[in-house]
Amino acid sequence: MDVYINQKRVRLRPQQAIGKGGEADVYRLNRTTAVKLFKPPSHPDFEGMVEAQQGARERLALHQQKLRQFPQSLPERVISPQALVMNQNGQRILGYTMPLLTHAEVLLRYCDLRRRVKDHCRRQVGDHRKFQQAVDTQAVVDLFLDLHETVSKLHFADVVIGDFNDLNILVQGTQAFVIDADSFQFGSFPCSVFTARFVDPLLCDPQGTQPILCRPYCWESDWYAFTVMLMQALLFVNPYGGVYKPSDPAQRLPQAARPLHRVTVFHPQVRYPKPALPCDRLPKPLLDHFRQVFEQDWRGEFPRSLLENLHWHTCPSCGVEHARSTCPSCVKSVGIAPLIPPGSVQVTTVLQTDGVILAATLTAGQLQWLIWEEGQFKRKDRTVLLTGDLSPEFAWYLQGQTTWIAQQGQVVGLPTTERIAVDSYQGRPQFAVNDRHRYWLHQGQLMRDHAVVGEVLAGQTQFWVGPRFGLGFYRAGQLNGAFVFDADRSGINDRLSLSMGAGTVVAAHCTFSQSLGWLFVTLQDQGVLQQRCWVIAPTGQVLAQAEVGEWAATASGLCPHWAVEDALFVATDEGIIRIQVEQGRLIVQRRFPETEPFVQTGCQLLAAPQGLYTVGSQTIQLLQL
Repeated sequence: MDVYINQKRVRLRPQQAIGKGGEADVYRLNRTTAVKLFKPPSHPDFEGMVEAQQGARERLALHQQKLRQFPQSLPERVISPQALVMNQNGQRILGYTMPLLTHAEVLLRYCDLRRRVKDHCRRQVGDHRKFQQAVDTQAVVDLFLDLHETVSKLHFADVVIGDFNDLNILVQGTQAFVIDADSFQFGSFPCSVFTARFVDPLLCDPQGTQPILCRPYCWESDWYAFTVMLMQALLFVNPYGGVYKPSDPAQRLPQAARPLHRVTVFHPQVRYPKPALPCDRLPKPLLDHFRQVFEQDWRGEFPRSLLENLHWHTCPSCGVEHARSTCPSCVKSVGIAPLIPPGSVQVTTVLQTDGVILAATLTAGQLQWLIWEEGQFKRKDRTVLLTGDLSPEFAWYLQGQTTWIAQQGQVVGLPTTERIAVDSYQGRPQFAVNDRHRYWLHQGQLMRDHAVVGEVLAGQTQFWVGPRFGLGFYRAGQLNGAFVFDADRSGINDRLSLSMGAGTVVAAHCTFSQSLGWLFVTLQDQGVLQQRCWVIAPTGQVLAQAEVGEWAATASGLCPHWAVEDALFVATDEGIIRIQVEQGRLIVQRRFPETEPFVQTGCQLLAAPQGLYTVGSQTIQLLQL
């Protein structure tokens, strides 16, 4: 694609694509500059979507004036437009250039407990948890202090962020950068886009079934979104998270409507999510502020003092990290153990560590694991592979007795010390193993044990592999594609059709049985997070496709599910469930409520002939039903 920047022709290729949103594609221009191009009505993502095509026309028409009048001298943490990107005759704005941020992650990933936990101790599900995070909690507080300053400066400049959400904040260390500045509200230019998880319900129709923006944004709505993001980053739960199960059926609400009725996670009839941090870890003034905002409609600038006075400690007695003057765990009376029907589940603790479980898998039906404790990385036989601290940049893969460690484009096998250069996708190494082979992407080639399997789109492809076959997909600019490949033979079948629409891919993961692949993709489309699943055969045939709800994985990019033949086992806060493919649909075929005390959402499952292994942060248990 040819565009013109400062009257010079520039060719943008798919290999330069570094981001795709619902409204625009982003390309790397050079080491310091990126190009954001708004999608035209003819973009393939809008094929057959009349409303989306009309929205693209209106968006491009608006930016012909809005970008020319964009405010200057905004705060340094705002990624503002620099040069306009024009068509050949210089009469039409197609997009703009902006500073390129490298080694940055969206704020959404900082709200995922599994990414942040470094040392997570749990005696049984429901106990108060001890943890020390790879991303230090105090650093998260400093991050929000930095973001607070940027929001205040924007408001002083008469600019409202509007669609303020955890996908348009990029994080480098403790610095928070605001992107998607073209949607800012200023002067006569309103912001019309919104993200349902962060839009202020006071600006929405209270009679609706979900939050839909119907009133103009204001600076108070920015602070509402800021408060939502802060709560998620500290407690790992949205203000309206959990499961609402009122005793009176007349009080039931669709999950999406809860913000409109202020039914928060603090409501007595909302079941608090097990993976979330207990509320009592936060000081009472901050908890009171959350309740005032989300239950009592208080609005105003977030009190900076609540952040400045937020200091985290680790209890010397029980190891719990908290931000109170006294440890909430030590002063609390011992809870009542859950009642379990006698003999309904036989539970055997296979592993209990004071460190953290980094990886676990089944090899020929045998359980293998890697743990970190007391500064050492150890396999199941207690062999020490490495010594040192954990890093969130590490990725781990187990293949028999070989442990593969990936970091910064390199994968090293231990104890062999073999080194492999691999491509990354959004910071994640594109490497996979099964019992027989190792696979990776490098410079646009899919490799298996140093043999070329096929060609892929360099830098834009992510893939997974199972015992029989693998699959992958790419989305870059106007290119969308998916493929499958045999685990043992060369060649790629790229005729696989996955219709993802125009949404932004937030995360993707896949799990395999011998005969099927289950691909999960989290998309943000028109401000709403959606979890979609495709069940795919080795031939590339899509056997089932569905939007999934209660049993969907989180948006972390991790895969805790376990597939057996045409069934999928999933851990939820209410116990394990079994998902089945039936006539092109995915149905909950069976529930196992008796497993509820032993699992939680996101817990990894491994199915073996002897039963189901549950893998937590510090414990592996064998459940026999």
